[in-house]
Amino acid sequence: MGDLVAEAVAAGVTRIVTIGTGRESSERAITHAESHAEVFAAVGVHPHDADAFSAADLEWMRSLAGHPKVVAIGECGLDYHYDRADRAAQRRAFVAQAGLAREVGLPLVVHTRDAPADTFAVLRDEADGVVVVLHCFSLPEHVGEVVDGGWMTSFAGPLTFARNDALREAAAALPPDRLLVETDAPYLAPVPRRGRPNRPAYVAHTLSALADARGVTVDEIDRLTTANAGRVLGV
Repeated sequence: MGDLVAEAVAAGVTRIVTIGTGRESSERAITHAESHAEVFAAVGVHPHDADAFSAADLEWMRSLAGHPKVVAIGECGLDYHYDRADRAAQRRAFVAQAGLAREVGLPLVVHTRDAPADTFAVLRDEADGVVVVLHCFSLPEHVGEVVDGGWMTSFAGPLTFARNDALREAAAALPPDRLLVETDAPYLAPVPRRGRPNRPAYVAHTLSALADARGVTVDEIDRLTTANAGRVLGV
């Protein structure tokens, strides 16, 4: 992890949020955050693992959420593309984690794939007053609902892919205070690194694509997304 952090810092990255997708990865994220001043953690249970979700998961998440370097609950949500967990179980786990985010006063990092209607329904019903970050945003056809919901959008490598004109149009249309960038490392490496394991430093390519989509300089979009991350995540 240390080499990845050093590489990212050299590329201009000053803050990294490492995401938990279960208890082990959430605890590991905190360990990394404790070891590196630039790293922060989110703790949660991914929808792929929702079949086994129980009250005990809420308890360890509640305990970890009090750590000073934990800045969000998640990633959690709904994945109807792979359907690795029962959909009703996914919704139960998602609702529970939205409630926890509201309880502890932390943002909610949301994974949604092929499940926009149910995802938005849970957010409207269960995440009132919660800052919501739609991780790896890929719903350009739903920009209006996202704006109405008041949710943040975090763009990853797909923003750089040649065939994603609709996603770039969405990035151009969204209000500036809703924009974040991320890597989803080690997945979804941006062009020109596509096809390789992703790394935190590669977020610079996504940042450049976002600047191009909005017709502004990289420095401008860097300042904007950095300020948004500071406001939303407190980092």
